[in-house]
Order: sequence, then C-alpha cells, then structure tokens
Amino acid sequence: MESEETLERTAPGAVLAGKAQGFPGYMTVDLAALRRNFQRIASMTRPARVSAVVKADAYGLGAIRVAETLLEVGCRDFFVAHAEEAIALRPHISSDARLFVLNGLLPGAEAACASAQVTPVINSLTQLYRWRTQARAESRRLPAVLQFDTGMSRLGFAPADRAAVREEIAQSPELEIHYVMSHLASADEPAKPQNAAQLAAMQTVVEEFAPVPSCFANSAGVLMGKDYHGSLVRPGLALYGGAPQLDGANPMEPVVTLSVAVAQTRTVPRGTLVGYSGTHVTNECTRLATLCAGYADGLPRSLSGRGAVYFEGQRLPIVGRVSMDSLTVDISDLPNDALDLGSLVEVIGPHQTLEMLAADAGTISYEILTGLGRRFFRSYC
Repeated sequence: MESEETLERTAPGAVLAGKAQGFPGYMTVDLAALRRNFQRIASMTRPARVSAVVKADAYGLGAIRVAETLLEVGCRDFFVAHAEEAIALRPHISSDARLFVLNGLLPGAEAACASAQVTPVINSLTQLYRWRTQARAESRRLPAVLQFDTGMSRLGFAPADRAAVREEIAQSPELEIHYVMSHLASADEPAKPQNAAQLAAMQTVVEEFAPVPSCFANSAGVLMGKDYHGSLVRPGLALYGGAPQLDGANPMEPVVTLSVAVAQTRTVPRGTLVGYSGTHVTNECTRLATLCAGYADGLPRSLSGRGAVYFEGQRLPIVGRVSMDSLTVDISDLPNDALDLGSLVEVIGPHQTLEMLAADAGTISYEILTGLGRRFFRSYC
C-alpha cells in the first residue's frame, strides 16, 4: 500500500485539489495491477522463472519504481537495453537480483559493468572476446548470456558462428554462461510460420549448448505455450498491461491511465478552419476544446483527424492537426457546461485502451507507451 499522500494525490477528484494542481496531464501507474500481471505470468509459465524487461525506463513508467515493486513479488531478473540503464538501476535493486543488457556492451563499458555486477547478453564474437578479456584482466569469472539469431536478423550470433562460439566457450573458463537466448519476431501473430521456424532453430541451439538453460519467450511468447518458455521468460509490455498478441482478449490488467487538461473551450461557426494549415473545416456551428498535450507529450501527429479522447464515456474526436503542445477536440455532443478550464478528459483509461489509441495513430502500443512525455504529473497507486 502506498503512502496516504500518494493515495490522496491519485484519488479521483483530489488531483487538482492537492499538490499536483496545474499540470497539463495526469498519468497513473497502478503498481498493484503490475504485481498481479507478474504473478499471472508466473502462474502461466511455471516452472520457468519470470524476469522483467525494464528497458527505456520500464517502457516509460519508471524503472526504479517498477523494479522495486516487482522485487516484492519475487522477481530477481531484469533486462535493459543499454549498459548505462543497468548501471543506473543497480543501486536500487537487491544484491541477489541479476541485471542483463540486451544489446551487449559497446567498447569501453566492460569494466564498469563488471564492477556493477551486470551481465551482458553477448551478440557477437567481438563482444565475446572483449568480455573474456575483461574477465582475464580481473582474474575472476564473469557472467554472460549468449544470444543467437534464429530468424529475426537483428541481434545475436549468426548460425554460421555457432561452432566458433562453442569452441571459444570451451576455452573460456573465465566466463559463466547463464543462458542461451533468442528473440521471437512474430509471436504477437501466433499463426505465422516464422514462430515454428524460430522454435525449431532455438531447439537446435539448446541441444548444441546443453546443459545451458534457455531464455526465449517475450510477452507474446508467454502465450505460445511451454515449448516456447524455456527456463526464463522475459515479458515487458504484458507486465505494463499491454496486449501481448494482436488478436483475442488481453489477459493482462491495465496498469496505465492518462488524463489531460482542457486549456480553452470555444464555439465557432460553420466554415471555421481548425489547426495548422486549416486541415479541418467545421460543417456546422461547433464547440471545440483545446487540450494541454500534443506530439511532444507522446500523442502522435498521426492522430490528427483520426483519434479521440473521452469524457464520461462520450467519444470526442480530434479535429485538425495535433500540435507540439496541444490538440483540439469536438465537444459538440457534450452539455454546454460539461468542460471548462482545467477539466480532465480521458486519453488512456476504461473507455480507450492503449491498443485503441495506438490503432488510431497507426502504430503499436509499445511506441505509445514509451513515448508518453515527462510533462505529465505521474503518480503511483
């Protein structure tokens, strides 16, 4: 349970009356839902361990707060993308927790990561050589994960490199290999043949590097069944309430809500141009509200003329172009006195999911979530 101060700030109706008064928007992160999502994934994937992908500041939700919360429910494995993310997070998690760097280490990061007890995901022979050199320089064993490309052509050892990797590992007692790993490219579309092809390729890797355990399933892979789970699964979006797969019901609880404030309302006659370049023209007398958020806050310009916000369940379409710091919505269907300066409208919440907003923007929920700006007041409950 959060402090009474935090609960007061996040209670509906208390936001503007409390310390958060005057912010352009209010983003709430439901830590209880985050915990339950982790526990749900754990129940689906036992006996595999469940890690947490907290790269990009935990998809924008705050890596320190997210990691501290997940430690409470037993998470001891965390993945980030870059070394500096791991080094920044290390002081805030327990000494028995493991930190993995998905992109491996760029030259010059080896000593700092070794000192911080960070485990690189090794993606190339060059990274392998450099990490082994660091271990020898320190005269101690250093941990590593070996990532293999099973068909995504992004990161990892190519199939032609596997024999050389086995040879190098056999000659490198300084390295302690925790997992062999790969990444699913199409698990959000489970019927795609690429999934079965990658699974077959991963099974070959596991056989060649036995008895090293495997790490394979991302958020969507969690729903693909035990063949995909390996010994460690690494959900990201699913923990934060996003739908892991494109079709079907989302089994995860929503974690994020976002409301933004009204800056101004006005009534305009038929034929009024709205926004940059006058891309929207009113076809009748129209009431408009200008909101205090735009593409600098993570609401993409592609929502122009397509997206919407909600007020008490009523859809309010975005009209004209989304600006850097504002956007305009049509509020003609609301009572005349429904909205005023400072009124809050729903961007993400019970009437509009993360996926709905992303679909209107022509993008994916990952991009929306990680792009939400830092100008919103953020509270945790």
